[in-house]
Amino acid sequence: FRGGAELLFDGVKKHQVTLPCQPEPWDIRNLLKWIKQNLLKEQPELFMQGESVRPGILVLINDADWELMGELDYKLQDQDNVLFISTLHGG
Repeated sequence: FRGGAELLFDGVKKHQVTLPCQPEPWDIRNLLKWIKQNLLKEQPELFMQGESVRPGILVLINDADWELMGELDYKLQDQDNVLFISTLHGG
């Protein structure tokens, strides 16, 4: 989490997680639900909108824009690095 997004997660920038086993492969959609339930500490409306991230949150998967990877439908692989960067700024 970068660009201020880490403030919603107790200021912790990096989380290394092991996701629980489930019958279907994990995708970003399910990861976001898991993050909301397990890591997000305050103001979920500043991070999520519906089942996705808010506009203004850049998502990178292994340093590539998630739009190139299938966004919410991207199937996570072991050792993937998912980065959330807030581009929202106060004025």
